[in-house]
Amino acid sequence: MTASPSASSLIIGGAASSPRAPLPTLPPLALYIHIPWCVRKCPYCDFNSHTASPVLPEQEYVDALLADLDQDLHAVYGREISSIFFGGGTPSLFSAEALGRLLKGVEERIPFAPDIEITLEANPGTFEQDKFVAYRKLGINRLSIGIQSFQQQKLEALGRIHNGDEAVRAAGMARQAGFDNFNLDLMHGLPDQSLDDALSDLRQAIKLKPTHISWYQLTLEPNTVFWNQPPVLPEDDTLWDIQEAGQALLAEHGYAQYEVSAYAQPGRPARHNLNYWSFGDFIGIGAGAHGKLSHPDGRIVRTWKTRLPKDYLNPAKSFQAGEKALGNDEMPFEFLMNALRLTAGVESHLYPERTGLPLESLAEHRKEAEQSGLMQVEPSRLAATERGQLFLNDLLQKFLS
Repeated sequence: MTASPSASSLIIGGAASSPRAPLPTLPPLALYIHIPWCVRKCPYCDFNSHTASPVLPEQEYVDALLADLDQDLHAVYGREISSIFFGGGTPSLFSAEALGRLLKGVEERIPFAPDIEITLEANPGTFEQDKFVAYRKLGINRLSIGIQSFQQQKLEALGRIHNGDEAVRAAGMARQAGFDNFNLDLMHGLPDQSLDDALSDLRQAIKLKPTHISWYQLTLEPNTVFWNQPPVLPEDDTLWDIQEAGQALLAEHGYAQYEVSAYAQPGRPARHNLNYWSFGDFIGIGAGAHGKLSHPDGRIVRTWKTRLPKDYLNPAKSFQAGEKALGNDEMPFEFLMNALRLTAGVESHLYPERTGLPLESLAEHRKEAEQSGLMQVEPSRLAATERGQLFLNDLLQKFLS
């Protein structure tokens, strides 16, 4: 692999911005690892995922991931990793041997926090008991299982490779493999879905006793099959009824909403995602992975990696596809588009600590958002109101320069 991206591949932003104050402390550091292959591409999916060949290039890809990480090490020297997230694609297609070699290589390069959270995304159609026991022995201590629905008709409409029984068994197998912390991914607002259908899925998920449930509405994204051939989705009134009844059901069973689409048992929010939403730092390695790194002098840089697996594995091409230094005028939106997704928001002091800009720089737009009923009037916190959570895009627009 080439040692660094060519200048022509970079997009540097914020050059005209005045210098920010040095950051008093650097935020927690996480690592995102993208494994881009799936058994089959789902029609609603706009993630960087690709249909897997019969034999995956595990060894070559792990080599590339570690070489990719080596190129980012200069920016994180002396720091430790608080969480790792294997996303995809379907990371559980990789063998425990390959993931073990990868984790060993990562830890040789960057120290792990003693209580590090390591999450692996998995789909029910890929579950094998021995494989998941081996994953747990590697130190992977959290799973995120892509269920989406337990109902066969809905699963077929979504292009999923598993059935409802396999989804139920996957949760049981996760627990038997030693995972006492796992998330279930569930969608609502599915084609022809009724309120009863949606609540049935939620009740089944709750019955499996995950520590965390990600429950989010299906949206039609550009560059997907569903975008070009849209299915019939529920009417807005039905979607609203589903949202209200579902949130009440989750709360009744002890799952507190802490983010727009995330619900957790006490003490079980996803630490990796909390770091992301509170403007923490993360290295992104793998095809199409994104990263965000803060520097003591106040610079905050977003990076993105080469998207196509064949290009990412090509020694003649660079791992890094682009880079952008955030300008002062971009910082309010960049910070708040994450922080305001949290139902409790964040403490106000986090803004100057994580951006290098004074809290007063938000004052004018913040007052306007408060007067519109979209933001809480709470000096010590930056948080949306319930209405603001519902109209988050409208709220964020107020902080665009």
